Amino acid sequence: MEVVIKKLDHFGRGITYINDKICFVDFALPEEIVDIEITKEKKKYLEGKIIKFIKTSDKRVESKCPYFKECGGCDLRHLIKEEQDIFKTEKVKEILFKFANIPNDKVKNIVSINKDNYRNKVVFHVKNKKLGFYKRKSHDLIEIDYCLNLDDRINKLIPDLKKKVKKENPKSIMVRVSNNNDDEVIIESDDKEIISNIKDKKYLITKDDFFQINKFLTEYLYDEVVKNIKKLNSKKVLDLYCGTGTIGIYVSDYVESVVGVEKVSSSIKSANKNKKLNKIDNIKFIEGTSEEVYPKLKEKFDTVICDPPRSGLEKRVIDTLKEMKPKNIIYISCDPVTLARDLKVLKEIYNIEEITPFDMFENTYHVECVCILKIK
Repeated sequence: MEVVIKKLDHFGRGITYINDKICFVDFALPEEIVDIEITKEKKKYLEGKIIKFIKTSDKRVESKCPYFKECGGCDLRHLIKEEQDIFKTEKVKEILFKFANIPNDKVKNIVSINKDNYRNKVVFHVKNKKLGFYKRKSHDLIEIDYCLNLDDRINKLIPDLKKKVKKENPKSIMVRVSNNNDDEVIIESDDKEIISNIKDKKYLITKDDFFQINKFLTEYLYDEVVKNIKKLNSKKVLDLYCGTGTIGIYVSDYVESVVGVEKVSSSIKSANKNKKLNKIDNIKFIEGTSEEVYPKLKEKFDTVICDPPRSGLEKRVIDTLKEMKPKNIIYISCDPVTLARDLKVLKEIYNIEEITPFDMFENTYHVECVCILKIK
C-alpha cells in the first residue's frame, strides 16, 4: 500500500492516514512516499511497516549504528541532527500549548550538542546468557558489541561483561562511569563510590544514586539554572527532589542558603558527603518526600527548584507551592506532558517566563526542559 508520510508523532514515528484513520509507521519521515504493510489494526489507529521506499526525504541519514532498526534504544538516528532539534522544540511547543495553553513564543530553541558516547550510565539486559538491549516493542534481546550512545569506557567493558554473564547469568547489569576522564567505574554489585565533576564541583556517586546521564550537556543545563538564579536575585533556595545534592551544590555559590529535600536515604548520605567534599556550609539536606517535608518547613524561600521524576510534581507539592507562593519556581522536567499538566495548575498564580528544552537524550524522542515561573 503506497502512502505519503505527513509528519512525525511525539515518539518519532511517521504519520499517515488510511481511510481517515491515523497510521503510525516506524522509521518513516515527513514527505516520504513509502510502500507499507499494515501490521496492527485497532479501533482508533493502525500501525504499518515499510516494505520499500518510493521517495525518500533529504532529511534522512544512514544510521551509523548496525542495531538501530532492531534495538529500542534510539528512535531518530535516521533523521539529521538539525531536524531532530526542530522536532523536539516543536514537540515541546505543541504539548505545552495543547495541554496548558502556553504560547509557543515562551519556548526557546533547544540546547543541543551533536555528540555520540554521551551516556555515563547504562543497564544491560541479560537473556539466555547473552548481554544487550531489548528489541523495539518487545522483551526479546538483541546482543550488542558496542553502543554509540555509551561512554567508550563502558563499551570497552562489554567483552568482560559477556564473560561475567556466561558464568553468573544475572537478569541485568548496571554500569556507571564518572564524567571525568579517568578509570572510575561502578558495576552492578560494587559497593563503592566514584567522583564525578560538573565544572568545578565534585560529586560522590554510588550505584543507586540519581545523577544526570548526559556527561556533556548536564553542565549546560545546570548553567541555565545558575543564570536564572542570578537573574531572579535568589537568596533562599529550596531544592526539591534534590538527589545527591547536585543542583543545590551547583547554585550554592550564588545564594545565601539552600535546603535540599530527597526521599532516598542513600542519596541523602551522598549529598552530605558532597557538601563536605566541596566545603560548602550554606546548604543542608533533609530526608523525606517533597510532599511531606515542604509543608512542614518553617523557612521562607524566594526560589524553589523542582527536579521531579517523569511522573511530575505530586499534588501536595503543587498545593504547597500555591499556598506558600515563593516568588520564583525553576522547574526541571524530563516529560513535557507532565510538565504541561503541572504548569496548567501553577499558571493560575504564576507567569510562565520561559521554557528552554535540552537534548539530554540524543537520537531519542525524549527531551528535558528548564521552565522559569514568576509569581503574578
